[in-house]
Amino acid sequence: MKKINIIYLLPEMKGASGGAKVIYNHSLILNYLDKNINSKIVHLKKNFLYKLKLSLAKKFKFFNKTYSGWDGKKMKISKKFKPKKDWYENKIFSSNNLNFDKKKDFIIIPEIWAHFAIDLKFAEKGIRYAIFVQGFYHMNSTNNFINLKKSYDDAELIITTSKYSVSYLKNMFPNLSKKIFKVNLSVDSNKFKIKKKSNLITYMPRKLPEHSNLLLFYLKNLLPKNWKILPLVNISEKELIKSLSISKIFLSFSNFEGLGIPPIEAALSGNKVIGYVGGGGSEYWKKPIFIKVENGEIEDFAKKIIKNIKTYKNSWIKDSKKNRLELSNYYSKKSEKKSLMLLSNKISKFF
Repeated sequence: MKKINIIYLLPEMKGASGGAKVIYNHSLILNYLDKNINSKIVHLKKNFLYKLKLSLAKKFKFFNKTYSGWDGKKMKISKKFKPKKDWYENKIFSSNNLNFDKKKDFIIIPEIWAHFAIDLKFAEKGIRYAIFVQGFYHMNSTNNFINLKKSYDDAELIITTSKYSVSYLKNMFPNLSKKIFKVNLSVDSNKFKIKKKSNLITYMPRKLPEHSNLLLFYLKNLLPKNWKILPLVNISEKELIKSLSISKIFLSFSNFEGLGIPPIEAALSGNKVIGYVGGGGSEYWKKPIFIKVENGEIEDFAKKIIKNIKTYKNSWIKDSKKNRLELSNYYSKKSEKKSLMLLSNKISKFF
């Protein structure tokens, strides 16, 4: 088997990012899967003049019909970037090279930059690439649909993370269905443990804050005095794990998610998860752990929270053990590695 490089393009991220964490994990796994696979991350950022231009354009609203999102030709390598260790502490294999070799380099572009394939003339240069669609709601990153469509047409693969996203992509690009490949994600059940539970409800305010604010207002007169609601915001992964391990209920405000990971983490930590499915969550949203609320139905949301507070029994943790085990097995490192092995085999056949 020929030695190849699988290179992920990724923006430098100032704060925690679930999508970036997935890419870091996949790159790390690929490096240890096969001695003939070398995977690296190229972090990109806007050059100074381009960043200034976009900032002014946004401020004074002088975008025009030809505006096509970020321009791949005006990006530069972020040579010294490293994510903060409080949200990603594993090893990262980085590269500072944008001069790709068509004989051995395979590029994976995030969906937010799909049109970069056109900007950087990958097809013209014979550079093979895939587009990684973690969030289908980010696919409209440019208003130049001709370029966007061509970038998907020319891609060797369209990678995604859930059955829901596969269906979405097949309906959007019916002629490209053979290119669509699903990789599995994992949640480390060894990290997300169950500890002594408190009368605590957790949620993430960054997801649909208008909805969560309305819900909290609605609950002010209904929530029992011995129960508390804790927002999970600006915290490290260790703090997240600790909070989920002691809370009894997690509120999901997932919205247009390719595959929402926080509800899975909460479930493995012994929480009842009440709230929005968010699209991709439909593949794991099953009773008794997951309780569905239709998006925007604040009254029903509140009723289901109060009902589950009143009917909560400590034996529920034991009674739902089988359901958590099924969830843990489906989103295991083993299944993730298996799907990435299949992906690397597919990529190898292009060379």
